[in-house]
Amino acid sequence: MRKYLLSAASLLAVATVGLGAAADTYQASTWLEPSHILTKDAYVPYLADIKAATDGAVDFELYTSGALVPAQTTLSGVGDGVAQLGLVAAAYTPSELPLSGMINDLAFTATDSLATSLALTQLAMTNQRFIDEYGQHGTVVLGAYSTPTYLFACMSDITSTDNIRGKKIRTAGTAQNEWISSLGAVPVSVPSTDIYSGLERGSIDCTLGDATNLENGPKFGEVTRTVTLLDQGTSLGITYVYNKNFWNDIGPEARRKILDLTARGIALTQISYEAAVQDSLDKTRARGTTFNEPDQSLVDALAAFRAKVIETYPQRTQSDRGIADPTDVAQEYLALEEKWRGLLDGVDRNDVDAVAALVASEIYSKIDENSYGL
Repeated sequence: MRKYLLSAASLLAVATVGLGAAADTYQASTWLEPSHILTKDAYVPYLADIKAATDGAVDFELYTSGALVPAQTTLSGVGDGVAQLGLVAAAYTPSELPLSGMINDLAFTATDSLATSLALTQLAMTNQRFIDEYGQHGTVVLGAYSTPTYLFACMSDITSTDNIRGKKIRTAGTAQNEWISSLGAVPVSVPSTDIYSGLERGSIDCTLGDATNLENGPKFGEVTRTVTLLDQGTSLGITYVYNKNFWNDIGPEARRKILDLTARGIALTQISYEAAVQDSLDKTRARGTTFNEPDQSLVDALAAFRAKVIETYPQRTQSDRGIADPTDVAQEYLALEEKWRGLLDGVDRNDVDAVAALVASEIYSKIDENSYGL
């Protein structure tokens, strides 16, 4: 039995995608705000392009801010057909997505967010263990995102290992949790929609976040008083997770169109992220927010912690999550990250068309719409 309801008319419409047929409206869900890049750049134009490419036969209604399903249940919500498409971050469901969570933790060492997002996209769509991890939840992965590099945004000056001790800091994922704990601070897990109010109320003292979120999405730059310019990796997630039954039922023609459009969706998202970084930093400075450089104690502590991540996290994931040794998956991801850094050399990273063409050539053109995710 299908995990979402379709009328007989809509089933016929879906079967004739591209022939101008009408179809029911499907549900797409993101737990982020309408102004967040992963909503306004990753989802809004992408869904419009899908509707146009399929002549309206595949038409999504977008629910934002967790209005349909919150971050913690988006994976199950998509798998159960509450939504047919959703944004998934493994940090919220580490037990259900141990491989994805491990890769997110390895991104603590990342320095190139575009290469990182494309490495995860390729891994998620070609590594059978990764495909099966999402498949067992009734879902299909089509593309990943990486935030820009994380920094500290706080209510007081944080410049050393001494003055961070005891602070309550919002984190996402095992690596961030353990990094903060190693400093004697307290990691706190809350959805991004609650960061602003948490800082305002004092339930958290700082957040780890990428610079775009100072002035976009949660906009915590409006309330934080200081920013510490210490690069602390990126955060990864799966931008486009589809319900498996929906993906099967729309047919190969619609699947091909969506695959082709996803290359551009990924490119636009990552380029929008990078363009927003400097703009956000400039606006936050203009508010009078104090910008601090970390002292050597923080720099040295970060270097020491990063040195342990790649060496120990695959084995930790195996023992903590009770899965087969994921070292091969970790090594493949790191190799893909290096590969993408090389492929992006000489490509204009501000040109959506150029980046999308490269992504389509290297990933999406090689995905078979007649078999992938079925």
